[in-house]
Amino acid sequence: MIDSQQHFLFIILTRILLLVIFVSSGLAKVIDFEGSLAEMRAAGLHPDWFFNIASAIVLLFGSLLILFDRFVWLGAGALATFLLLTIFIVHTFWHFSGEYAKVSLYFALEHTTVIGGLLATAIASHLRKKLKA
Repeated sequence: MIDSQQHFLFIILTRILLLVIFVSSGLAKVIDFEGSLAEMRAAGLHPDWFFNIASAIVLLFGSLLILFDRFVWLGAGALATFLLLTIFIVHTFWHFSGEYAKVSLYFALEHTTVIGGLLATAIASHLRKKLKA
């Protein structure tokens, strides 16, 4: 049987594992600002500095909301929206052929799976709060 402390640690570990990709990407956009600007330009996003800063804010603050169990629905929704937009802006596999299309499809499928994990996290947080009340 899992006690309340083990349950809490399991929830935190689960959230950290879900958020590793978002936190690392958000920090990369801040630390390697010039490299991230090049990514924004390659995706056709202008002004590149605006989209880079907006992406970093969404990635880092969305992650913090989930990690600290505050407005998890908002954090999960922001990150899910970010991933969905990334599919339609960057991983447009339907516009390509060959190996590039396949790699883009894999990224799109991976993003879709993570969106499901974010939604599951928001639902679990909501249900846990309802059970406490």
